[in-house]
Amino acid sequence: MRYATREIRLASALVEAADTLVEGFEATRYLQRLSDHCVELLNARAAGVMLIDGGRSVSLAAGSRDEQVALDLLEAQHGGGPCLDSYGSGEPVPPVSIRIAHADARWPDFTERALRHDIVTTFAVPLRRREKLLGALNVFVPTLPDTTAADDVTSEVHVAQALADAAALGLQNRSTYAQYRDLSGQLQEALSSRVRIEQAKGMLAERWSVRADRAFMALRQYARRHRLPLDQVARTVIEGVEDDAELRRESGGSADGPA
Repeated sequence: MRYATREIRLASALVEAADTLVEGFEATRYLQRLSDHCVELLNARAAGVMLIDGGRSVSLAAGSRDEQVALDLLEAQHGGGPCLDSYGSGEPVPPVSIRIAHADARWPDFTERALRHDIVTTFAVPLRRREKLLGALNVFVPTLPDTTAADDVTSEVHVAQALADAAALGLQNRSTYAQYRDLSGQLQEALSSRVRIEQAKGMLAERWSVRADRAFMALRQYARRHRLPLDQVARTVIEGVEDDAELRRESGGSADGPA
């Protein structure tokens, strides 16, 4: 029953991790929730995520439980630690005894700080989407792993990796969504700008009784002379606040009558 309950909670966490195409999405809060799920599912003391780019940490996020402890342990890995090792290899760092790692001078800064926080074991898994590595998820445990139950230890790592994989997918989907949304906005603005220019050109051509190309030349010359965006000049025409006389002079016509 305990495992069935955890499977249900894991399934719920994976569904939540996939839900990134929403308004108001915040990456830090998203990764905090991921860490919270990890703590709950693995009975850990704390957990956190290090996003890495070019081999350097670019962002840290920790779950709400013992958040400061997790952040402190993530920050302590500037000189090496399970997150950087997992990111570097693209593979999980299996559960490691902090005392043994400290005695072996493995990650000295990290292990010394972990001992001060009474962390006994740690492990990490990469955040990866196919070949793309985004960082690592680090779990901090207050007890030693049960080496007599190797399947349980492996299961803990697999659960963490499933959460990390779901998060990597969610973050990549969000990034792709944001890129296409920005591109769509740029294209829409370019189209709207073109429509405004065409509208202003038509209004001037009708008002001055000139060809549309003459009206467009006036808009363009006025914009260049005053170092203004062409769309901004078109807006003034549409809104009726342009300097009509000066615009007409740019068309090569008279301010007093048709060109």
